[in-house]
Amino acid sequence: MGDIRRRGVVALGMTALVAPLTLALGTGPAQAASSCTTQAGPYQKQVEKFLGRPVDGKQSSTDCRAIQAFQNKHGITPNIGYAGPVTWGVMDLMNKQKAVGNNPNKDHKCPTNKGRIACVNLTLQLSWIQDGSRLVYGPVPVRTGRDGYETRTGLKKIYWRHINHVSTIYNVSMPYSQFFDGGQAFHSVGLSMWNPPGSHGCVNMTTATAKKYWSLLKTGDDVFVYGRKPGT
Repeated sequence: MGDIRRRGVVALGMTALVAPLTLALGTGPAQAASSCTTQAGPYQKQVEKFLGRPVDGKQSSTDCRAIQAFQNKHGITPNIGYAGPVTWGVMDLMNKQKAVGNNPNKDHKCPTNKGRIACVNLTLQLSWIQDGSRLVYGPVPVRTGRDGYETRTGLKKIYWRHINHVSTIYNVSMPYSQFFDGGQAFHSVGLSMWNPPGSHGCVNMTTATAKKYWSLLKTGDDVFVYGRKPGT
């Protein structure tokens, strides 16, 4: 998210960080570590089960390489193959997202009396588009604001769209930006949706998802954000 210059007026609001806290802006996921830890982590068995490894609670070299590959894919640091709370937290969130299936609004928290609306469940880091009670698209994983820069909750409206937006604060591209609350917007990023700790308030999406949202939404459409992101 960046500052928005529209008709000479700067729209003030939150700005989204499009790189993780532990990585420099513009970098990708962490590179493979040169070594693997031999120490079993506190979530060893849970991580082994998630990765389809033998569940014995003991760290093997094969376990470590599998954990490390997962950490590298999602930009989790340190990436030494340790089954710690951050790695397990990402896996646990993935399990919860998968369990939602095709009924993301089963808790009936996203309004069904607004027509087309984009819903964002911060707790599960999921978003979808519905029309009344009919699911139009999703649910899809998203990456929302980290601790201290939370994506603001409540009912909002898309008020500005800019397909080739560039943040003048971070000098980074924010493709398919659809702003709905100050400087907070849906937009694509070149990061894993499970890359901790999160954005500076924007709802990050894959390019495919951001393109779909761009095609399905328009200025004036409603957005509803609820819940609380893990770790905030």
